[in-house]
Amino acid sequence: MKNLSTSYLGLNLKSPLIVSSSRLTSSIENLKQAEENGAGAVVLKSLFEEQILHSIHALAVPSGYPEADDYIAGYTKAHSVDEYIDLIIKAKKELSIPVIPSINCFSSDGWTEFAEKIALSGADALEVNVFFMPTDRKKTAAESEKVYFDLIEKLSKSIKIPLAFKIGPRFSNILYILDQFYMRGIKGVVMFNRFYEPDINVNKLEIIPAPVFSTAEERRYVLRWIAMASSQDFKLDISASTGIRKGEDAVRYILAGASATQVCSVLYQKGLPYLRTLNQEISEWMEKHNFNSISDFRGKLNWGNYNRPEVFERTQFMKHFSSMD
Repeated sequence: MKNLSTSYLGLNLKSPLIVSSSRLTSSIENLKQAEENGAGAVVLKSLFEEQILHSIHALAVPSGYPEADDYIAGYTKAHSVDEYIDLIIKAKKELSIPVIPSINCFSSDGWTEFAEKIALSGADALEVNVFFMPTDRKKTAAESEKVYFDLIEKLSKSIKIPLAFKIGPRFSNILYILDQFYMRGIKGVVMFNRFYEPDINVNKLEIIPAPVFSTAEERRYVLRWIAMASSQDFKLDISASTGIRKGEDAVRYILAGASATQVCSVLYQKGLPYLRTLNQEISEWMEKHNFNSISDFRGKLNWGNYNRPEVFERTQFMKHFSSMD
């Protein structure tokens, strides 16, 4: 087996494969199994802002006594967080690989106290998953982006562990956003999140969830921006997410410039032991191409290193198809 170690958020990973936030990372048993099968790190299942708010509203039935209502809301909120903190502490005791909690939020309010508790629990880093639907047609893109910047400012004041932001591709200028992250002290970025998407059942006339598992074809949404972002003068560690089905998929992302890759869908379908197969496939590819370490080929084909960088630019789409008969 080749040397698959890499660095992400200043952490040493024995493999570039990170098990991403999901039900697979919600129990100590699964976390230990992930480590045993070769995961480089684990991102714990997210603590959701909306989940906590829902619990508060569901349990805090108005009693007519505001103090009592506030107490119930506070207890529910703290209880959810305390369970999560307990998972972090147990994971740190049981695992030798980095443990990265995740918070999933849609606003810049109310999360700094949770993040501070998470940092104090011994977490190696924190992944912040921020997304909200821009449904207000009067709100500008800059106003929406400010939510991210406000959250970074608040978190940076209260915690010192490395921060990574998990984002979606729906920005007017992704490179600008990443530059702003870097200037505000963010250490890494996960590109990209996959969000709930609706579909329509035409027979029952109902709105239903679209398929949730990623496919290898979805790499095309990710590769370009990793290749372009990794070549910039802002130095953010990039973790690639979406579409990793085989070891070669992880290799593609690393060639584009990713420091690590996040795996989820294929592990749901094939189980955590499949991490061994993925690591073996990466190692075999490295052997075939005479690479001794991940650093030997990371970013080799990014926007700055490839001899035809124009292939990453959108205008090439038209040039490519106009040349076809």
